[in-house]
Amino acid sequence: MSLENLTALIGFAFVMSVTPGPGNFLLLASGANFGIARTIPLILGISSGFLSMVFLIGLGLGEVLERFPMAQDVLRLICFAYILWLAYKISQIRSLDGTDPKTSKPIGFVQAAMLQLLNPKAWTVALIVTVTYTAPDAGIRGLLTMIAVFALVNIPSISSWAMFGATMRYFISQGNRARIFNIIMAVLLVASMAPMLLPL
Repeated sequence: MSLENLTALIGFAFVMSVTPGPGNFLLLASGANFGIARTIPLILGISSGFLSMVFLIGLGLGEVLERFPMAQDVLRLICFAYILWLAYKISQIRSLDGTDPKTSKPIGFVQAAMLQLLNPKAWTVALIVTVTYTAPDAGIRGLLTMIAVFALVNIPSISSWAMFGATMRYFISQGNRARIFNIIMAVLLVASMAPMLLPL
């Protein structure tokens, strides 16, 4: 990979990773409710889910999705239903003391990875990054190099959302602020999926 392509990839990965979206809103909410340490599985799940998609597209799955647009519609509906469920879970967190067994567990690695794997917009971004930043003759080694570079940028970038949330823990722990904060986060999470309901 040339220095020019490497620089472009780093810039693209940063912009795609740090801008608002459902995954980052989840990280913000999780950091605020559970702290950084308990949010690490969510961070790794979001990143691993997306990078797995890049790998699968690099192996040829992207062509399959382009041939069967109905599959994208199915993914869109399943993902939206999944987001509604996650938003409901977040909205039910009433305090940060962890005493309610139904809401005291953060979203885990598998749930986070599923969110990415069901998200047709994430598949589109994965297709763009694979086609744009992997040379046709680079082979599996080039694909893995591109994924490694993206991961080095992606993980710290999305972690910043969880860190920002963690800085809010003391503030939202007062009174009923946790309840208000989590309802707002649930609404933002659902609203962030509005563009996904439009045709790709």
